[in-house]
Amino acid sequence: MNPKKDLYLHENSLISTGVNYICGVDEVGRGSLAGPVVAAAVVMPKNLIIDGVDDSKKLTSAKREYFYKIISKSALNMGIGIIEEKVIDYLNILKATYLAMQKALSNLTFQPDYILVDALKIPEINIPQKPIIHGDQLSHTIACASIIAKVTRDKIMDNYHQEFSKYGFNKHKGYGTKTHLQAIKDFGICRIHRQTFAPISNLLPLN
Repeated sequence: MNPKKDLYLHENSLISTGVNYICGVDEVGRGSLAGPVVAAAVVMPKNLIIDGVDDSKKLTSAKREYFYKIISKSALNMGIGIIEEKVIDYLNILKATYLAMQKALSNLTFQPDYILVDALKIPEINIPQKPIIHGDQLSHTIACASIIAKVTRDKIMDNYHQEFSKYGFNKHKGYGTKTHLQAIKDFGICRIHRQTFAPISNLLPLN
């Protein structure tokens, strides 16, 4: 299978203007009913296209794990930002997402020349940036960040499953599946549920 060259159009455009270090930024967990929102900032080597990399939502768990290892070994720089559910409830999810992205960038070991970000423009960042709608499907660098963020958050939710096994966080990762909603009806909510999110905000007090 040939690499998806079309996923590198945005990167090639920047490289042609002399940009060296391009950082992809994406987040995972905005729509979840429980757990943190996680952002990743990833700087890949110029012109490195990993065959098969795509939006993390389009990949199986096994594929994400496979590419996570390759991206982690290949990346010139990686940063993660994790914002917990209590902060999400305090700020609101959009502000918490911005904060996760800002933290991910601040955890890089050097400043990139340019940022490609999925959908959002990150406030208070003094680095040129370009928000791309559906960027995790249109940019190789953002897709790499999407995979890193997704695998990182999935591991967090798998760990929470050890403490709150009756909710099935290892399966749905906190999203509002039928199984998760039924568990909430049966057991109420736990401390990692986002209390400002419907239907959580309409339910019983914490266990």
